[in-house]
Amino acid sequence: MANPVAVLTGDLIASSAATPEAVDRAMQQLAAAVERMVGWNIGIDPRFTRWRGDGWQVLVRAPGYGLRAALGLIASLRAARLAATRMSLGIGSLDHPGTASLADARGSAFLASGRGLDEMRKPQRIAISGEGITPLHQGYGDLLAAITQRWSGEQAEAMVHALRPDGSTQSDIAAALGISPQAVGYRLKGSFGTEVRQALRAWEEDVAAETAVRAAAS
Repeated sequence: MANPVAVLTGDLIASSAATPEAVDRAMQQLAAAVERMVGWNIGIDPRFTRWRGDGWQVLVRAPGYGLRAALGLIASLRAARLAATRMSLGIGSLDHPGTASLADARGSAFLASGRGLDEMRKPQRIAISGEGITPLHQGYGDLLAAITQRWSGEQAEAMVHALRPDGSTQSDIAAALGISPQAVGYRLKGSFGTEVRQALRAWEEDVAAETAVRAAAS
């Protein structure tokens, strides 16, 4: 597979019942989350692209980190007590990266991501499809999405920092949030922070190995 990437395509849940101001706040929060994750060195493209009012798209050039980025976006909205989002993660090639935004970007990753969103079941929050994706990968997405739905706003605040791939410590998170390390520990325990991070590392290793094999064969 040439130029493997991950693309996240999503929209806000129940946005028709929200005010335009509430939709705008949620979109601004997602854009801010993308800017923050640029500093995570996971290959996330800073060009957060909004489309169809409540729709959005994000490019992650290191495909293994696509699921981590998805959880980072969910955590950011939940921490801010804003509207929830659903999303489709597509893995595939990048034929054209687009210009000022992702609106004119092309590749099988974009096709898989867009198609996956159109075909999502109503209760789903994360759909996963594309080259090399198996039912086990989708199972990871379903399980992790279910865990995020149990996060309180305070737990999501901690997870926004805990999801950094460089392994933020409880002291780091405590300093960022202005609370005690013990309070951070309680929040991470309640949000299954350790288990979520372990699952993400396993996912990333598997996707990285799979994309390397496909790239070598292409």
